[in-house]
Amino acid sequence: MSQRLSSKTKDLPRYPTEIPEREAILAALEADGPLAEDALAGRLGVTDAQQDGFVRRVAAMERDGQVLRNRRGHLLIADKAGLIKGKVIGHADGFGFLKPEDGRDDLFLGPKQMHKAFHGDTVLARVTGVDRRGRSEGSIVEVLERAFKKVVGRLFVEQGVAFVAAENKRINQDILVQPDSLRGAKSGQVVTIEILEYPTKNSEPIGRVIEVLGNYADPGMEIEIALRKHDLPHEFPKSAVDAARKLPKEVQAKDLKGRKDLRSLKFVTIDGETAKDFDDAVYAERQGKGFRLWVAIADVSHYVRPKDPLDLEAYERGNSVYFPRRVIPMLPEELSNELCSLKPEVDRLVMVCEMEITANGAVKGYQFYNGVIHSHERMTYTKVWDMLSGKLKSRAEIDTLYEVFKSLLGARQKRGAIDFDSVETRMIFDDQGKIERIERVLRNDAHRLIEECMLAANVCASDYLAANKQPTLYRVHEGPTPEKLEALRAMLKDFALSLGGGDEPHAKDYAALLERVKGRPYAGMLQTVMLRSLAQAVYTPENVGHFGLAYEAYAHFTSPIRRYPDLLVHRGIKAILAGKRYEGVDWAAVGQHCSETERRADEATRDVEAWLKTYFMQDHVGEEFEGTISGVTGFGLFVTLDELYVDGLVHISDLGQDYFQFDAHKHLLRGERSGVKYQLAGRVRVKVVRVNLEQAKIDFTLVEGPPVQATSPKDPKKKPRDIDKKMKKQERHR
Repeated sequence: MSQRLSSKTKDLPRYPTEIPEREAILAALEADGPLAEDALAGRLGVTDAQQDGFVRRVAAMERDGQVLRNRRGHLLIADKAGLIKGKVIGHADGFGFLKPEDGRDDLFLGPKQMHKAFHGDTVLARVTGVDRRGRSEGSIVEVLERAFKKVVGRLFVEQGVAFVAAENKRINQDILVQPDSLRGAKSGQVVTIEILEYPTKNSEPIGRVIEVLGNYADPGMEIEIALRKHDLPHEFPKSAVDAARKLPKEVQAKDLKGRKDLRSLKFVTIDGETAKDFDDAVYAERQGKGFRLWVAIADVSHYVRPKDPLDLEAYERGNSVYFPRRVIPMLPEELSNELCSLKPEVDRLVMVCEMEITANGAVKGYQFYNGVIHSHERMTYTKVWDMLSGKLKSRAEIDTLYEVFKSLLGARQKRGAIDFDSVETRMIFDDQGKIERIERVLRNDAHRLIEECMLAANVCASDYLAANKQPTLYRVHEGPTPEKLEALRAMLKDFALSLGGGDEPHAKDYAALLERVKGRPYAGMLQTVMLRSLAQAVYTPENVGHFGLAYEAYAHFTSPIRRYPDLLVHRGIKAILAGKRYEGVDWAAVGQHCSETERRADEATRDVEAWLKTYFMQDHVGEEFEGTISGVTGFGLFVTLDELYVDGLVHISDLGQDYFQFDAHKHLLRGERSGVKYQLAGRVRVKVVRVNLEQAKIDFTLVEGPPVQATSPKDPKKKPRDIDKKMKKQERHR
């Protein structure tokens, strides 16, 4: 949805005639103070031939927040005016914050200031004082860069006035729409609008409808909204479509030149039941007391070349996005589901990591090469698990893979990788696209088998690139910051526990602590706190290791169909194999971009799942459920229902007749008079009292009775009782 109106332009230094550099312009303003533009030009000796370039350079400096104009129109240095450049972070309640670029503390922006700008805008602001809560308060002086050109939202018409309320609740202003700009849209429908006039201190934003998406509760509308709200590219440009169509439908004989022929090996793919983009295939053989493992990965880089239309679009997307019932692929389906997908019984080009693995799970040797395989079977996690658990007759190649997995798993445990026990769920839909139920997905050894094989190949890829001094993107996961580590240790003291490792704990210290608390009543709470103490994984050319997996170096090699960093890793490996070096990449910028597209995809999928769950819960208002406290804030408790795996809020005002104090370090709310404590992972019984579909929010209230303190997690093998029988008759179909 968002689109930059102007980019942070690096100056166009190649003017026909050389003009004063930025440093010279700033030095003149430093020496003489604010100057009119023509006076500044005269001060710097700008000639007639240089005038046009000089004006453009000054405009670029204004856009970048280096200089600004005062009320008289004179130019001055922004820093000298006490102005701070930063990004506006809006809040649904109308206020906001300025996040300064220089890293200083955020400035609070009141509703009047937020009326001047949208969430995400880059602005210049000045400190105007301190608010009642002791926060520095700011005033927006100038908007340098607009974050949004298009906005998706619901159209409303009240007393003849049409306006759009943005789906992004951080955009608090209603956007007016002229009657002749509605394009037939009706009140209540979801539309995309183009911003024609942006908000100012005294005027509202104005836009025009450019797309009518339909009614709010139409099937699939939640995905259409999320795509536009998060600016997810979802339609391939004609250039990429044409490029995909020109590709062959099957592997060509000429493509086999220089490749190792592995078509006789019994490779298999193991994925979920609904998967179509098969990135990886595996095969293993016994070799003495150890094993030889082949991990074959789709050779996307053979078809997608740097800077071609497919590559440019793949970079823009960064990754595939997996919504319930719909996938937005990184590559057109001609590649993602066909030519690059390792489908059974067809030849496919691959990049191979062939590894020698000892009986105790150590990789003692590996090699990379270009290959061709012929997958013998497309297997599912369910089928493989049935083989491993004895429900189906197994096969020798699956048994060998399982032995490889067990050796790798042993090495993982010895290495001290952290194994958090997370809960994964999936939504089951009816024919009308409405959720019938939400059920827990139990990870078994079939999932872990593939995971360990992929981890091993990824580690070999990072080692190979580093050893050959080929720049690349590493998958980096840093440990806890000193502040988070201090908070974690402070909480552990309350449980007479400690975390080893001193100021720089290792993953094995976390793993050892998890093992110590396993089965304890507070294990779930401590695991959550430990997980939140760690940083988010990112892509970067700086290799600082992967804390959670306990690897000194780690890169993503195994999913080039759906992740752009993997495609870059393949290109680096291919360059080494060819005796060359893959260059021409701004690795830091690409890493930041891919990290951002990953977060963008996560936020979009969370939005969709939250809306679907909210819609589902409309049929459960008034019902009571057991739940676990999954979050504690200053304004209440977030509770996850046991049966439905749905989250909702118990507002602090619904906790009882008491004043509750929030302890952020201990993740609890405590009543001043009653002493009642509500802590993370505690057990409560709640009633569903409100469902707000527009805001995707669910409100609970506590059912009478004292809170139950944190208990051991329920047995994941226990089958949730069938809630379909107690569901009300479905009247609202989507």
